[in-house]
Amino acid sequence: MPLRQLVYRIYERRLRRQLAGRPLPQHIGLIIDGNRRWARQAGLASPSEGHRHGAEHIWDALSWCRAAGIRHVTVFLCSAENLARRDQAEVAALMQIIEQTLANRIADSKPTWRVHVAGLLDVLPDTTAWSLKRAVEATRDCRTGAHLTLCIGYGGRQEIVEAVRAMLEERAANGVSLPELAATLTEADIARQLAADGQPEPDLIIRTSGEQRMSNFLLWQGTGAYLHFCDCYWPAFREVDFLRALRDFAARTRATAG
Repeated sequence: MPLRQLVYRIYERRLRRQLAGRPLPQHIGLIIDGNRRWARQAGLASPSEGHRHGAEHIWDALSWCRAAGIRHVTVFLCSAENLARRDQAEVAALMQIIEQTLANRIADSKPTWRVHVAGLLDVLPDTTAWSLKRAVEATRDCRTGAHLTLCIGYGGRQEIVEAVRAMLEERAANGVSLPELAATLTEADIARQLAADGQPEPDLIIRTSGEQRMSNFLLWQGTGAYLHFCDCYWPAFREVDFLRALRDFAARTRATAG
């Protein structure tokens, strides 16, 4: 075994020992940033190769979460702004990667995660929307207790607007007047219209690439989450980086409790 790999393994075991008996997050949000920059840095011909490596790497991260006993994961795949502003050829390639590497693979294998989708499916190509809906249906009866939410064509502000709209339409259909609604409205009325209704709110959000901003991700659900920023690009995000994020969460949780 090369020396560098040996040192890595020793450090990984040390991190696991440090986490033993420490509080861990129930729900992790992942902002998987830096795929395009990683592709350029690696000398690859197309940013789509970065997206492909990034999509494949999600499976690694899910295996780390399972090993740690984390049963709720939300992954920010693509924002509504990305769909509008990026080169159309790149967007088309990204949609194809999402279909093949994530949606179809989930639907065609034994489900280990129950899949949910957040975002506007009607702005996606028909084949992408169909693949995601198929993944949702294929995992609906998954009994592992693990939930994976894929955010695509997503924006946190937009999600809140859609939740309020759905709540207003529901109440109007039940004959509730606007004054009655204004007098009785609670946070729970809006929260149950959000994509992750019934799941715990994320208590840790990890963002790669060195950027330190939320980028319109889980604005409602993430208000109480700890934020962990990692300098490496998403395809280069290692299990030791993941374990460091868990260690950071455990230390900050204990400090807050103290």
